[in-house]
Amino acid sequence: LVKDGREEVIQAWYMDDSQDDQRLPHHKDPKEFISLDKLAELGVLSWRLDADNYETDEELKKIRESRGYSYMDFCEVCPEKLPNYEEKVKSFFEEHLHTDEEIRYCVAGSGYFDVRDRNEAWIRVWVKKGGMIVLPAGIYHRFTVDSDNYIKAMRLFVGEPVWTPYNRPHDHLPARKEYVDNFVKKAINASA
Repeated sequence: LVKDGREEVIQAWYMDDSQDDQRLPHHKDPKEFISLDKLAELGVLSWRLDADNYETDEELKKIRESRGYSYMDFCEVCPEKLPNYEEKVKSFFEEHLHTDEEIRYCVAGSGYFDVRDRNEAWIRVWVKKGGMIVLPAGIYHRFTVDSDNYIKAMRLFVGEPVWTPYNRPHDHLPARKEYVDNFVKKAINASA
């Protein structure tokens, strides 16, 4: 059995319904992990990259070229670097979508990206140093740091960045309709 190297830096599981601190893992009892292949069926792509050498990483360069990611910057989410830290972390945790992909490459620390499955259940995606994920345009999601309160992420974008979050509900947006057609309806039809 060949182990998927991505699983050392990205793990995903179904969340419990607890209202406890958003920074806790929120595993169900018993724990219910899901594979990165299952995430890909929801349009969530993932890679394991060399975070210590991101400036010279050929794999990252290939991904950026093939997907057209021309823009790049870094975002550090921690109490020391982000003004109004607690307020910002709460706002990132509001369920929302974007009209473009959200690309995050964790170069230090770790955090949780929560996404909805086809049945509206929350899946928690834990991204650690070396993990890169792409959330498709139109998927409802949210973000929070974990209990370490620190992530440094590279943000990539096609063209000029647009960081506008559309808090749920925004089902009328073309990006949401396209997401539902490509990843929700297609899968329901395939399993029927």
